Amino acid sequence: MNIRSLSRGDGVVIGAAVVLFIASFLDYTDTFDANAWDSLGLLMSIYLAGVIAATLIVVSRALPGRKVAGLDLGQFGVALAVFSLWTAFWTILDISDAGAGLILGLLATLVLAAGAVASPLVPALKAPLLSAPKPQVAQPYGGQPGQPGTGGYGYPGAQQQPYGGQPGQPAPGQSGGYGFPGGQQGQPQQAQAAPAPQAAAAAPAGDFAPFWFAVPVARPLYAEDGSPTPIAELAPGTWYLAVDQRGAALVAQTQDGRRGVLQDTTGIQRG
Repeated sequence: MNIRSLSRGDGVVIGAAVVLFIASFLDYTDTFDANAWDSLGLLMSIYLAGVIAATLIVVSRALPGRKVAGLDLGQFGVALAVFSLWTAFWTILDISDAGAGLILGLLATLVLAAGAVASPLVPALKAPLLSAPKPQVAQPYGGQPGQPGTGGYGYPGAQQQPYGGQPGQPAPGQSGGYGFPGGQQGQPQQAQAAPAPQAAAAAPAGDFAPFWFAVPVARPLYAEDGSPTPIAELAPGTWYLAVDQRGAALVAQTQDGRRGVLQDTTGIQRG
């Protein structure tokens, strides 16, 4: 999974799950020396339930559209996180001498459930966990690494050059054909001018020109046949090629060659 597809809300969920797992090794009561691993009911209903909830929420980012019992993985994880908080709340009310493990577990499940529920709703939590890299860091589509300025078709900074030619007028002493130098000094130039060079890539049909873009947050890519199940997920910090436009949607191509329809194009960054 691309770590750049994670949001800040996912980071909160992961952090809370780590704290919850640590709390399972602390004493849940001050009366005797015992932690959650000595009580199967507490372990499964509070601590491991919260850790599994966080895992499902994060995995749902990597496998969009997967379902368990008719529920999306992310939705199932949110429900499990709320269940973990509910159990921890009533357990700590029932135990008068709650220890550090139970108190810390209640706080961790509270943060876990809040992060899981609020992540899709609060804009600050929907922002990417890691900032997107600079565009020039990404490799050109179809270009060679380590050669700045030679990007592929439509890549940011790419320039269309004639086949073997140089931009501008040919220098004196050159024939002007395909960028090859002309004859030696003192030799007559060819009477018949060389044909004009052909462009390396033909212009696309219609008014649409392919371009590179990046998404501000992770967004699903749907099949071109209109299927409601996503075929991929576009991650922030990665450049994708838009090859066609369908109304407000874009037909995008991923780096592994898959093509699909990006329905939500708001806030995208063009290269």
